[in-house]
Amino acid sequence: MSSTNDIHNTVYASLFAALIAVGAFIAIPVGPVPIVLQNFFVLLAGLTLGSRLGMVSVAVYLLAGAVGLPVFAGATGGIGRILGPTGGYLLGYLPAVWVTGFIAGGEGKKWHRDAAAAVCGSLIVYACGVPWLKGITGMTWGASLGVGMLPFLAGDAAKVAAAVWVIRVVRPVFRSVAQPT
Repeated sequence: MSSTNDIHNTVYASLFAALIAVGAFIAIPVGPVPIVLQNFFVLLAGLTLGSRLGMVSVAVYLLAGAVGLPVFAGATGGIGRILGPTGGYLLGYLPAVWVTGFIAGGEGKKWHRDAAAAVCGSLIVYACGVPWLKGITGMTWGASLGVGMLPFLAGDAAKVAAAVWVIRVVRPVFRSVAQPT
């Protein structure tokens, strides 16, 4: 029974790592920080898999990119991307997915709890990404916020809403599939 759960967990973590990578290919370059769907899938990983397994999926994704697989925005990879201007956002996915899964976890999952979890996860990505962007580029705080957060708020609000809607549809199906037989 335990090995079946281990296989399921490996498949789920791998699936979300792949979805996060696919989200990177849907990128619109708008300066040093592109518009991407990666963070949507990071939030969805936390909502679907929970803290621990969600974090595993993000770690697998980051490791794949760090070793050079082209899974980051613009079909790029390598440690240089993690050490570059967007590295804080990428590394911020780890605490973001953990917090999202932690807040959303528990019995009787409600949409407002999922929404709060996704909002907190998004804010953590900004809390990690904007200071990193400022430090790497030498921009002022105002400029860093102006290119690294403000243009993305409306889109991220839409991603949060979409993630909450998707999880309401997917969670019952996921639970029925994830139950060991």
